[in-house]
Amino acid sequence: MSDTTVERTPRPSGDGPSGAALVNLADYREAAREILPAEVFDYLEGGAADEHTVRWNQQTYRQLALLPRVLTGHASVDTGCSVFDTALDSPILLAPAASHRLFHPDGEAATARGAAEAGALMTVSTFSSQTVEEIGAAAGGPWWFQLYVQRDRGLTAELVRRARAASARALAVTVDTPVTGLRERDLRNGFALPSHGSPANLPHAPGTSAHGAIHDPRIDPAVDWSDLAALGEVSGLPVLAKGILRAEDAKRAAEAGIGVWISNHGGRNLDTAASTLSALPAIAERVAGRVPVIIDGGVRRGTDVVKALALGADAVAVGRPYIWGLAVDGAGGVRDVIRGLRRETEVAMALVGAATLDDLTPDLVTAAR
Repeated sequence: MSDTTVERTPRPSGDGPSGAALVNLADYREAAREILPAEVFDYLEGGAADEHTVRWNQQTYRQLALLPRVLTGHASVDTGCSVFDTALDSPILLAPAASHRLFHPDGEAATARGAAEAGALMTVSTFSSQTVEEIGAAAGGPWWFQLYVQRDRGLTAELVRRARAASARALAVTVDTPVTGLRERDLRNGFALPSHGSPANLPHAPGTSAHGAIHDPRIDPAVDWSDLAALGEVSGLPVLAKGILRAEDAKRAAEAGIGVWISNHGGRNLDTAASTLSALPAIAERVAGRVPVIIDGGVRRGTDVVKALALGADAVAVGRPYIWGLAVDGAGGVRDVIRGLRRETEVAMALVGAATLDDLTPDLVTAAR
């Protein structure tokens, strides 16, 4: 890939493939696929090895059906919630994703604006292609900072200090990436991050591939629970452990007051890792409401949001979908993707008989037959 601004063919807002209206996330995906260079789209969409986990994340939602309540007397639906004392319009968050300038020239600043317009919380990646100061200045709403703990703990502390000074409200510490998965699409494409997609918050590391940029020698593979506790003490911010799939790990996090973010890195690290939704019920039971439980991976419809919340999540996070929106129409595309998913969630809640998120309970979900 050339080391220049990505060549792309922007579409007017609301236009999909062949000029068709964009009405759901799948439409935005196809529009983004038409716009982005093939190797950039592969970098976004690809997973590790045979990509089983990428597929399982979505398939697990399809394997569950909804059992709606009727005659509930509810006249309206309220998707409002609060996570770590931050009030949100809906339980739909933006998961961290690297290098937004690969997908749109305005990068993370556009994502931050779009998230704010949709009333959603953005999580900024350590590997963002703009600085936390630039993103914080653009953000008109709440945001969290995703942290890869550096071998250089002085650099780690400086990243946290900068994020907090730029108004980050929590730290989501990635705990599932001691090494990077084998992303074979990128290997076949010979993909490497161009300069405009390189991490803006870290010292330059010459010669990094797409793998090296996501996990390079600066990142400490030996992070443990004491590091998370120390980050909370040093930063004064709430901390989440992002990348939990085991119930006992979730229990340990909850006992330490650390939020639980159920994730398998979008299927990009360990192929054949369990889907996130399959891990959710046991984790929610062990956490027992002591800390927030966030889940990402495979959410593509409002019915998916309803299923995840019914099974015990406090909020869901999406990654690839809002990047599709960013590629299609910058901030407006991000806004429209999140608003559309929220609207689908409102419709699904109304149809299952739930007036508020508290009404989403496990009895609404059953195995699909």
